[in-house]
Amino acid sequence: MAIRLADAEGADRVIVEWAALLHDLDDWKFAGGDELAGARAARAFLLERGAEAALAEAVADIVQRVSFKGAGVPDNMPTLEGQVVQDADRLDALGAVGIARVFAYGGHVGSPLHDPTEAPRLHTSFADYKQKRGSSIAHFYEKLLLLRDRMHTATARQIAAERHVFMETYLERFFQEWEGRA
Repeated sequence: MAIRLADAEGADRVIVEWAALLHDLDDWKFAGGDELAGARAARAFLLERGAEAALAEAVADIVQRVSFKGAGVPDNMPTLEGQVVQDADRLDALGAVGIARVFAYGGHVGSPLHDPTEAPRLHTSFADYKQKRGSSIAHFYEKLLLLRDRMHTATARQIAAERHVFMETYLERFFQEWEGRA
């Protein structure tokens, strides 16, 4: 997806490809909460393989900034290449594959499927977002359904619009079944 967006938007394909490949390396969710581990690992990986310092720094900067940080936290992605990678990452969280990922991750960390008494929390800081422990269904409202409107590029906005509708349809059916109406 990142290459598709890079080509459509005129971004530097080399930076986008490396950043897309390395953006989840030592992700804070799996690196003990260290928000800079991924950027350090990406930079080291590229430099150890003879990449130019400018490429390593561009990729490390994207890796450091790419993650969603909470509904109330503004995006801070200054380059087109970073915006493309962030859009591609967010598109992966939407649609049919995104739905599957929500429940796979929720199962992995022991999140309940749904808690009808739980109100979604719109996290106002990255620290608050990192502490979230809600249900998988709440995650749709805390993050996934917000992503359509946070896309940077025209190409991603078009793809996100369709995937957003699919998720809304899924949630309607989920609640019908949960409540015994279907």
